[in-house]
Amino acid sequence: MGQLLRVQNFMVSSDGFGTGEGQSLERPFGHADPGALFSWAGATASWPNRTDPGGSRGLDDYFTRDFARNIGAEIMGRNKFSPLRGPWENEDWRGWWGDEPPFHTPVFVLTHHPRPSFTLSDTTFHFIDADPATALARAKEAAQGKDVRLGGGATTIREFLDADLVDTLHVAVAPVKLGAGVRLWDSPEELLDRFHCDVVPSPGGQVTHHLFWRK
Repeated sequence: MGQLLRVQNFMVSSDGFGTGEGQSLERPFGHADPGALFSWAGATASWPNRTDPGGSRGLDDYFTRDFARNIGAEIMGRNKFSPLRGPWENEDWRGWWGDEPPFHTPVFVLTHHPRPSFTLSDTTFHFIDADPATALARAKEAAQGKDVRLGGGATTIREFLDADLVDTLHVAVAPVKLGAGVRLWDSPEELLDRFHCDVVPSPGGQVTHHLFWRK
């Protein structure tokens, strides 16, 4: 099938929001509680931040392990990288993830205010002002034949969906309502004109997995 653009393990509330309102340095997800969205993944045996033995196996664990499979690059919007807006007044900010980001690939950050690339461990962040098709072409070249992950946030995913560039999506819908924030969809049925969809409950009951692939 060639190189795919994949949305993986993207988490939304039952009313379709990927993040809440009021993003800040202290609250990357705004008023949303990330624990309520991520609890299914954090409970798995393969959760990368797990510090104790154990954790669940099965379908949820498969999705956690699949996050890195055959991924050669990531694309993300600026607000996934940073709470800052406008020109970069301080380039000391290097993301939410510390010295060991979880990506392990080149990452292309979409922004109207490019800044120099930098590397942390085995992840290099590039800041580009580009339309979705151009950004994807650059990411595919960097991925060297592997797939590209579209990491979010919701606005960025919608832009690539609107450009008809997304090949597969896995969206985990949590049973919480946010009421406001950055919305991925009003209903997953919005995507059924272009995608097949399977809906599978999490074995632990925390979320419902929505799996989309191109028709």
